[in-house]
Amino acid sequence: MTVSSIFLRIYGGLLFSLVLVSLLSGITVSIVNSSRLADYRESMVKGTLKLVAEKVTRLPEHERQSWLDYWGHRLSIPFSLVNSADVTLSDANKDRLHHWQVVINMLDDNQALVYTQVEPGTLLKGQVDSISEAMMTGTMSLLQTLMADIPEQKRFDTMASLQEKAFNYQARLLTLAETGLKQPLLVNQLRQGNVVTLVDNATETITLFGQIHHAEKVIRLGPVELLNPYPPQLVITIGLFVLLSLSLTIYTLVRGIERRLRKLERAAKRFSGGDFAVRVNVSGADSIGSLAMAFNDMAGHIERLLGVQKEMIRGVSHELRTPVARLRFALEMIADAESVTEREMQLAGMDKDIVELDTLVDEFLTYANLEQGAPTLRFKRLNVDTIAAQVVSEHLRLQSRIQIEHLPCSTSERRQFSDIDPRYLHRAIQNLVGNACRYADTRIQVKFSATQDNCRIDVDDDGPGIPKEQWERVFTAFSRLDDSRTRKSGGYGLGLSIVQRIMYWHNGRAKVSHSPLGGAQFSLIWPRKQK
Repeated sequence: MTVSSIFLRIYGGLLFSLVLVSLLSGITVSIVNSSRLADYRESMVKGTLKLVAEKVTRLPEHERQSWLDYWGHRLSIPFSLVNSADVTLSDANKDRLHHWQVVINMLDDNQALVYTQVEPGTLLKGQVDSISEAMMTGTMSLLQTLMADIPEQKRFDTMASLQEKAFNYQARLLTLAETGLKQPLLVNQLRQGNVVTLVDNATETITLFGQIHHAEKVIRLGPVELLNPYPPQLVITIGLFVLLSLSLTIYTLVRGIERRLRKLERAAKRFSGGDFAVRVNVSGADSIGSLAMAFNDMAGHIERLLGVQKEMIRGVSHELRTPVARLRFALEMIADAESVTEREMQLAGMDKDIVELDTLVDEFLTYANLEQGAPTLRFKRLNVDTIAAQVVSEHLRLQSRIQIEHLPCSTSERRQFSDIDPRYLHRAIQNLVGNACRYADTRIQVKFSATQDNCRIDVDDDGPGIPKEQWERVFTAFSRLDDSRTRKSGGYGLGLSIVQRIMYWHNGRAKVSHSPLGGAQFSLIWPRKQK
């Protein structure tokens, strides 16, 4: 695992978290703004709806709809009178209507239906698409008209009552001087019956002024707050939410990586201290999980190599002791030899001991090369049966005591070819046949067979065989069986271990079983095609 892969993991987690947090933030803002819009729309429409309902209650039934159509156009709110039984509302909203309150029912983000009770059993219904300037100026015009029909001495009380019951913003009666309007143009517009609208960008509010017809009093509505879809409080809250979420994500990712890396660090320290059995319990398919698996593989391989090294040291010290002792004894005998014939006999014996030492060193080097890691195998597609026949021919030339048969191969010629390293496979078959020659009584059979996927070589002998409970042990380095196969037969206990490692590097296996000839059967099995 590289540093870049760790940062890539963190970056991927941050990117995912950012997308997720952005999505959640957008949904949150949408929900909050929908609720704020519904509340704002209700507060703005409430006074207008109350004024309309108040006027409708005083009109004859045949004039109501025409009056509603007129003011509905002025206010940009289509009005209608409906039977309360025909409207589907919740029990809570029905109770609100019963107490002469306003109920708003959002159709979507832009449209809403508003209701208020005109009289028992009859509801005033309006459809509000947006809170527009037309609605506000229409509300002012409606309020001017209503106030003009009320005696002057009752106007203050009526406005106070409307302020309490209907409006969620200020509605007051003022003199022209109290309005603070000093620009002649605005004053002339008031005197001409127009509605004056002042916008304060600093506070994001609007204030409306309208003079009552044929009176000196001026109605002021507002200041009315404009709806800001992204107020500072909401933006700050969402920003803090995003920062907190990203911080938690970074902490979680880094903390998880740090915790797993610390496990690796502790295991590496224990390993460097000599605890070669330590393993890291870190799972996962990411880079750290792969690093942990690589560490465990490395630790297992080193532990096995150290075990092999100890076995080899013990084996070498044991195996070298005998020929060296014989050489020392032969040297002493040469010094005491009384004739040339006796001296030459001792020299011949020493030569045999040197050949044995040379063979032993070759076995040690071959085994060490196969155990130290991945040896250099050069796979070639060759006829395996030909190699088996070659090994049989070589052993027949070297000895005549045992009858060695190369059984004909019944596999098609195409399947006799396999991906192998000819040098190592030749050595494996040679070791099996040599091992069989030491223990067979009279016969050895060598046979090659193959399927579409696998190749197999069987070496059978008619010797004493191997007990089943010792089949696994027979492939252990420097191991010799005490009973049927004794030290008198020769060997160093490495031949079968070398065979097993050669099969391992061919992605195959070596096994032992009972032979049809009565002795032992050693088999080599490996895939025809190497990856």
